[in-house]
Amino acid sequence: MITIEFFHDVICSFCFPMSYRMRQVQKEMPDINIIHRSFALARDEEDHKQMFGSRENAKNEILSHWVHANQNDDLHRFNIEGMRAADFLFPTSMNGLLAAKAAGVVGGEASYWDMFDALQTALFVDSKDIDDINIIESIVKNSSIDFEKWQQAFTNPETLALVEDDFRLANAYQLSGVPALIVNGKYLINGAQPLDQIMQAIATIKEKETPIIEVLKNDESENGSCNMEDGKWVCKD
Repeated sequence: MITIEFFHDVICSFCFPMSYRMRQVQKEMPDINIIHRSFALARDEEDHKQMFGSRENAKNEILSHWVHANQNDDLHRFNIEGMRAADFLFPTSMNGLLAAKAAGVVGGEASYWDMFDALQTALFVDSKDIDDINIIESIVKNSSIDFEKWQQAFTNPETLALVEDDFRLANAYQLSGVPALIVNGKYLINGAQPLDQIMQAIATIKEKETPIIEVLKNDESENGSCNMEDGKWVCKD
């Protein structure tokens, strides 16, 4: 079994194309278990100020990153000029991460993924402020998630604790950025890599991780083998 922990942030531009590719990976390799993990590039306004000097500077600098992310994106979906013209400053991470985690609490990993993608589409394509609770709630209401259950999960301190658990796990893996894939707890695929490279890396790991199994069984059981019996080494023709 291959388990992939997909670390990402709702405001991470390169996570947008990576999520699209991981959906293709899941389609091609349906036996893979993908777990979504939170990572905060900017927990709050102070993080933007520390990194960029001000939130105004943050928006200008981050939009320059969008140009490269749009080139990386297979569908080139980024609405850069729409975001430039939008009358809000660039969002922080936590409200969106909590919204996605709450969706996961209600509906499992599939609901988390759907909400994560919906939030990213709202930001990168529709130029919406996914820091705004009203915007987030409208996205939830347009989804298949039970809104009241989601609302309860969103405001529940236990959901924040789950997000914080993901942060601690990211630190344990020594992750410094996203997107990042941790495969079976020990292999790292870092950045928004091309789909064929992701598939090849997973196939290589899968081959390494596949246990040795008996593919040809002797009908005459125990013939032609050496076994330990009562502490003795016994070989039978």
